[in-house]
Amino acid sequence: MDARGAVEAALFASAKGLRVIDIANQTGLTEEAVRVALKSLSVEYERMGSAIKIAKIGAEFAFQLRDEYSQYSEKLSEVEIRKSVLRTAATIAYNQPLLQSELFRTLGGRVYDDVRELIELDLISGRPKGQTLELTTTKKFAEYFGIEGTSKEDIKKWIERMDKKGRNE
Repeated sequence: MDARGAVEAALFASAKGLRVIDIANQTGLTEEAVRVALKSLSVEYERMGSAIKIAKIGAEFAFQLRDEYSQYSEKLSEVEIRKSVLRTAATIAYNQPLLQSELFRTLGGRVYDDVRELIELDLISGRPKGQTLELTTTKKFAEYFGIEGTSKEDIKKWIERMDKKGRNE
């Protein structure tokens, strides 16, 4: 069995990010062999100039489209989240942790429905804080939007990059 092929197949078949140990358990490879295969595949995709890359999101690895190719997939994929909900999600992500009461003052009453939808999609989490919720993004948020990193800083930089890119188009 080719270790690179086995790792590539595991990533391709998974709908979510996988930890090294998950890939090792699935393929029967050692964790070290998985790490070597991930690095080799990543270099190979880069060398080929592929639209696909292997992204590390927290402790997990997943296939993602490179930013410069995402515009082509958007035309083919269904929009799952309404624009108003995306605006709410972006506001939360950029300013996190953010109190829902502050979000209400900024965006108005529709935020309650937007927040409920985002929590149901597991893109944000809400922790009780007094009589409101303190809102933050989840790991799934980073995965969903293809952000390489889950920290507040990684997400904020990604939003700024996307905003700048949008203004330049």
